[in-house]
Amino acid sequence: RRSGQYTMNHDHSKKIPDGVSFDRSGSQDSLDELSMDDYWKELENIHETRGNNHEERVALVVKEPDEGELEEEWLKEAGLSNLFGESSGDSLESMVFLSTLTRTQKAAVEKRVETVTQTMRKKNKQHQIPDVRDIFRLQNDSKGKVCDGSEPSAVRTSENKNETHDGTKGPKFCLGTDDQKSLLEDMPSSDTDINLEISFAEQAANLKDSSVGKMYKGGGGDTLLPNFRLPKDKTGTTKIGDLAHQDMKKVYSLALIELTALYDILGTEFKQQKAVKIKTKDSGLFGVSLSLLLEQDQKKVPGTKIPLIFQKLIAQIEETTLETEGLLRIPGVATRVKSLCQELEAKFYEGTFNWENVKQHDAASLLKLFIRELPQPLLTVEYLKAFQDVQNLPTRKQQLQALNLLVILLPEANRDTLKVLLEFLQRVIDHRDKNKMTLKNVAMVMAPNLFTFHGFGSKTIEQSEFAMAAGTANVMRFMIQYQKLLWTIPKFIVNQVRKQNTESQKKEKKDKAMKKLLKKMAYDREKHEKQEKTPNDTDVPQGVIRVQAPHLSKVSMAIQLTEELRAGDIVARFLSQKSGNVQTLKKEEVFLYEIGGNIGERCLDDDTYMKDLYQLNPNAEWVIKPKQS
Repeated sequence: RRSGQYTMNHDHSKKIPDGVSFDRSGSQDSLDELSMDDYWKELENIHETRGNNHEERVALVVKEPDEGELEEEWLKEAGLSNLFGESSGDSLESMVFLSTLTRTQKAAVEKRVETVTQTMRKKNKQHQIPDVRDIFRLQNDSKGKVCDGSEPSAVRTSENKNETHDGTKGPKFCLGTDDQKSLLEDMPSSDTDINLEISFAEQAANLKDSSVGKMYKGGGGDTLLPNFRLPKDKTGTTKIGDLAHQDMKKVYSLALIELTALYDILGTEFKQQKAVKIKTKDSGLFGVSLSLLLEQDQKKVPGTKIPLIFQKLIAQIEETTLETEGLLRIPGVATRVKSLCQELEAKFYEGTFNWENVKQHDAASLLKLFIRELPQPLLTVEYLKAFQDVQNLPTRKQQLQALNLLVILLPEANRDTLKVLLEFLQRVIDHRDKNKMTLKNVAMVMAPNLFTFHGFGSKTIEQSEFAMAAGTANVMRFMIQYQKLLWTIPKFIVNQVRKQNTESQKKEKKDKAMKKLLKKMAYDREKHEKQEKTPNDTDVPQGVIRVQAPHLSKVSMAIQLTEELRAGDIVARFLSQKSGNVQTLKKEEVFLYEIGGNIGERCLDDDTYMKDLYQLNPNAEWVIKPKQS
């Protein structure tokens, strides 16, 4: 038997096979044999559980794509399908989108368009096939030129209050390649500061040949991970969930392009896997897709975003105490877990299941079983390999950046469920003095449950089991340790969304003007539009914003902007205005929102400096309201 190949009767708990190196890259910490032992024991438990489950699972088929198919799929996912195929003529929207990309993002798009173009020519498809150079030349020559790295840009971040590069007064949020270089030089950068203002791929390109790029090579302590932090952003940190749906769609496209550009720069292959649809259970709890589970659960609890069984299992584990030694590591009794599983399937939704009989280790085993039995992995078929490949990136900072983008790319249900899981795992680790479950132990035990996915069958994953064991455990550690950072949307991506919205609005205005001219639109309609457009300019003096709060007793207030005024101060000011029909909403239930202008809608964190944000988006409206669940 070759070392590095997994077979079920091999006793992992005794010995790690010879010749297998766990030093996958210089960025990994050395992992002692004891902690690897936890990994193999967990794997053994998983296979025992599967052995007891006589229902044979249908393996998920991962389709090997044809030449050019991957790239075509990638362009569709990135919202750029109209750069090729039958609709390639209608690509004005794509031109706006492309105009906001950084140099490295453009290179990633160009590379994929080139591949698709060559494939189409080979297949001799009767589509209009644009030359990739024409696409970018067209976009560079377009009148409303934006920063793209092809010439020095006149725009910096919000510190620069000058004109934009097209000569018009406007907010400053474009970060072209030249801006990014000078910002990189200007910024006092600590090893542990995560710079969200500049594209990660641009940072990697600039650091590639410098000694700074090697800053984390060569391990660095067995258990210590760097204390990464986000420097304070005066215009507010944007978390996943803070933006409106239409802006999140743009964030998704940009995150996909950015991740691909980052992997391109670092020489790591980025391939989205494609699952062939298979028949799965259409009801029940275990082995049911997240989307179907949530559909079932929302009939019982409207608006729920996390499967009820998942929430209940976590609550059950926590109810006893998180101080139990070996929690998550010590398995429940296999036969008991199996019968509990069957009983839950029959009684959970009826509300007749008796939770008092469920022992803590059994509940922990059921929680892990639930994750493993999902018909598609929690980290998705598309991105599971990309999550695993994070371990191959050269520095810890780049690994963290890649994970940040991957979390953004997960479907909402997967992302929300993963978040609840990681928060729970952190609470277990918080009791490590009593339960002996350190970050490393928890990562070792949970990695096989998230990364060795049954559906891929033995060939795809388990042949390389030994080689990837330490790597995936490290990725798991990263996800637990840095979970707060991973749910942040990088500022450079939010800025690109603002830029897209601004460019689209300019285009819409031009189109509207043309239509008005052609159709000789009625005078009163024009007047109505003008009134709609400028209510703020007429009744609010310079340096003052009008804040609406329809849910509170004080429904509107003019607020004078000062250097130190923050979003939390405005909310507090509204809540302090008591009146007869006093509103029962508490401070933590309502937030200030930035609506319109160059963003769809964005929930502001309390520390957002309002004057800085106003300069970034002077046409926004400001509304205090409860956060949408």
